[in-house]
Amino acid sequence: MTFTLDQIATALGARVEGDGSLPIVRAAEPAEAGPDALALAMNPKYADGLARGRARAAILWDGADWRALGLEAAIFVPRPRYAMSGLTRLMDPGPEIAPGIHPSAVIDPSARIGAGAAIGPLVVIGPRAVVGPRARIAAQTVIAEDVLIGADALIHAGVRIGARVILGERVIIQPGAVIGADGFSFVTPEKSAVETVRETLGDAGGAAAQSWTRIHSLGAVSIGDDVEIGANTCIDRGTIRDTRIGSGTKLDNLVHVGHNVEIGRDCLLCGQVGIAGSSRIGDRVVFAGQVGVNDNIFVGDDVIAGGATKIFTNAPKGRVLLGYPAMRMETHVEVYKALRRLPRLFAQVAELQKSVSKRPGSD
Repeated sequence: MTFTLDQIATALGARVEGDGSLPIVRAAEPAEAGPDALALAMNPKYADGLARGRARAAILWDGADWRALGLEAAIFVPRPRYAMSGLTRLMDPGPEIAPGIHPSAVIDPSARIGAGAAIGPLVVIGPRAVVGPRARIAAQTVIAEDVLIGADALIHAGVRIGARVILGERVIIQPGAVIGADGFSFVTPEKSAVETVRETLGDAGGAAAQSWTRIHSLGAVSIGDDVEIGANTCIDRGTIRDTRIGSGTKLDNLVHVGHNVEIGRDCLLCGQVGIAGSSRIGDRVVFAGQVGVNDNIFVGDDVIAGGATKIFTNAPKGRVLLGYPAMRMETHVEVYKALRRLPRLFAQVAELQKSVSKRPGSD
């Protein structure tokens, strides 16, 4: 695909200075940009890269002198990183899924396929499933019975969607994700050691040896509009009610959402986040990588948790958390500073002990 600089600027709501008719084939880092590339030099620190590259046009920071940088034209945007969203959307062709239904796809006669949908090779669609208009489903995806997929959804290769799952409009699911596997729910005939430990916070008691018995998952998964789910992410079905993901929420790769979990709108969950069963997450919550959330707790709206934070108790609305166990971020920073001072403190205490022991009458 080829765009003129003017076309790109129009798509970004930006202004062009110089020759807006320059053809652009791709975006590139400044030092690697050739004559047909748009160099992404959105900060003065990239000026040296422009000198090493051969770009004719670039996206520049406000106030930059594009002529002095040896360019023929430039685009200026008020918020460069946000402009990246529009630029990449414009230039990304997406997966190549041929229109219509591939001959190797296996589709139950009772399934309904919306107008303009594209079904790739070796896709399996189960009984009574509904695929919305213009949805695109890539190769080797398996869609179980009674699944409902909204309009304009994009499901990449190798996704597995369990029975009765509901996907909203414009949902994007990356390769290998599993939506609607059974929840991890097991119980013992008598009180188990785990239950005892929960009550005693440490003492397993005299629980007898016994086997685990499955609690079957009768619920499903319900996902709102404009949700994105990363590669190899797993979202378990609910035990009785559905596991729910609110509209606009984005899940990174390798995220695990347990059974009965409810996640609000416009949340951002980074890689390897794990949320245990029956927890509730509010709106606009952000979890950095490897955040863990205990089961049966509530995390309020607008909570932000830093990397590897472990949340064991309810988190109030708007709280910024860090650490294991989770605490206010500013408190965690102070605790960490104090922890680093401990060796020096121990040395000082040892010196004081020596001084005291040498004093007359200290025996």
